[in-house]
Amino acid sequence: MTSRIQGFGVGLRRPFAADLPSTTRRLDWIEITPENWVRFGGLRRLWLDACAERWPIVPHSVSLSIGGPDPLDDAFLDATAALCQRLDAPWWSDHVCWTVAGGQYLNDLFPLPFSDEAVAHTAARVKAAEARVGCPLALENATFYAHMPGGTMDEAAFVRAVIEAGDCGLLLDVNNVYVNSLNHGGDPRDFIDRMPLDRVWQIHVAGHTPTDGTVIDTHIGPVIDPVWALYRYTIARAGRVIPTLVEWDQEIPALDVVLDEVDRARAEAEAALASLAPVRP
Repeated sequence: MTSRIQGFGVGLRRPFAADLPSTTRRLDWIEITPENWVRFGGLRRLWLDACAERWPIVPHSVSLSIGGPDPLDDAFLDATAALCQRLDAPWWSDHVCWTVAGGQYLNDLFPLPFSDEAVAHTAARVKAAEARVGCPLALENATFYAHMPGGTMDEAAFVRAVIEAGDCGLLLDVNNVYVNSLNHGGDPRDFIDRMPLDRVWQIHVAGHTPTDGTVIDTHIGPVIDPVWALYRYTIARAGRVIPTLVEWDQEIPALDVVLDEVDRARAEAEAALASLAPVRP
């Protein structure tokens, strides 16, 4: 997909939102979680507007519930449409999951059954959401900690089927691939190989937290070396620099520490393209 979003970005987070607009560090674009910004004025509006003057911004929401049983939330979609228009966003994104049941937001990203029925249901809602918002949608592969009943395929097959049936973009979260491989088994490079890399509009990298028997996708940094290795593999397989965002959402350090991770993402991508190895046939 052709867009003005290129290079390496960071999520706009309140602990450093006041400092970000005046940074002299190299940064190419910004991602926001719209639920944390669009219904607020005051300082939050000032910080967002200041960032929008310097960088392209992409909304990355958590409330769409694209695969859920409840009807899509028209009020949320209309607010997203207004935000995308205001920011002139090239796309917006959410997750392959469900987050609403019985009209209640559950404040988490729950997995779908990996089935043909879920693919068809989700793909139809992708098209409805895009039509309402008037902006292309990308979906992110999410972490999950238990399999929903009724699955007939593995995660990689399901994610690919949803993206292709919905004719939408893929936000490929490399950390989520790695975390799910630890929690559920499987080769994370094989997962990358099976993704429609031509449909990947954006990549996330992030940190995570091992606990007793489970790895939790906490977005606490820094990114560990095995995730950077998987990121290099992904860039080499794609053969291009895909717009990449560093997520650091808890225990957030000073801005320069987060931007150091952005610099590392840039260096890792450049190294991957310089070597184009290892690449499996």
